[in-house]
Amino acid sequence: MSKITLDSDTSRATPTPKPGKRVTAPAIQARKQDGKVDEPIVMLTAYTMRMAQLLDAHCDMILVGDSLGQVIYGLDSTIPVSLDMMCNHGAAVVRGSWHAMIIVDMPFGSYEQSPAQAFESASRIMKETGCAAVKLEGGEAMAETIAFLTSRGIPVMGHVGLTPQAVNMLGGYRARGRDDSEEAKILADAKAVCDAGAFSLVAEGVMEPIADKLAAQCPVPVIGIGASKNCDGQVLVTEDMLGLFERTARFVKVYHNLAEQISSAVETYAGEVKDRSFPTSDQTYRPKK
Repeated sequence: MSKITLDSDTSRATPTPKPGKRVTAPAIQARKQDGKVDEPIVMLTAYTMRMAQLLDAHCDMILVGDSLGQVIYGLDSTIPVSLDMMCNHGAAVVRGSWHAMIIVDMPFGSYEQSPAQAFESASRIMKETGCAAVKLEGGEAMAETIAFLTSRGIPVMGHVGLTPQAVNMLGGYRARGRDDSEEAKILADAKAVCDAGAFSLVAEGVMEPIADKLAAQCPVPVIGIGASKNCDGQVLVTEDMLGLFERTARFVKVYHNLAEQISSAVETYAGEVKDRSFPTSDQTYRPKK
């Protein structure tokens, strides 16, 4: 068996774990006591080792979302995302972290057919990435599958409300819960997911009063995205909140204009290359005298 040795002085692929223990699904679920969470749960997305390193100390959970289809691959939706993509990026994020619980999205088509198909896909994800849980979209229709997975040792995070994998059925990405029938479905979906054994759930793009009801009624932590500040935690796509894209959803708060900084740095670099002011003696190797 070949052995790979990394030079810690030069290699980028050397996470430096600190002594500690990863956050677990039972620990997240236990954060909600008597219907409330004392300290809201922090969650962001990551798709690469380096981003995971930067987020890890500040997050309780890191989601390797199928949003990587748009963010990393430039796809129009999450529908084309494959298991291979999720496994590759999930493994990178696990390697770059030591503290946060890592959850990997199950991509469209990898779990809907049957509980057995879902187990095959989820077990592959967990084996190949080392993640602690999977996330899947859907409510009542997925309850049997969630129960099947959790009874076989696979922690599951649910996802209700706006479910991007169902965008073709929903007719777009608009917020859900605008009428009584939609509200009733969201509440019923959330109850079914919780009853099936999910340790937490994401509530995406739902009207604020409905999100408040979910947080109050669900026995497990409800993580909001475009929902309510009263949710038990919040999640955003990291690249959105860092200002890497010109267009973002209404629910995104941009905390930093990283795109502008990157563009400015590259402009400076390009100018120095063209006028030969880079590299200098500090960036070149010369023979010793």
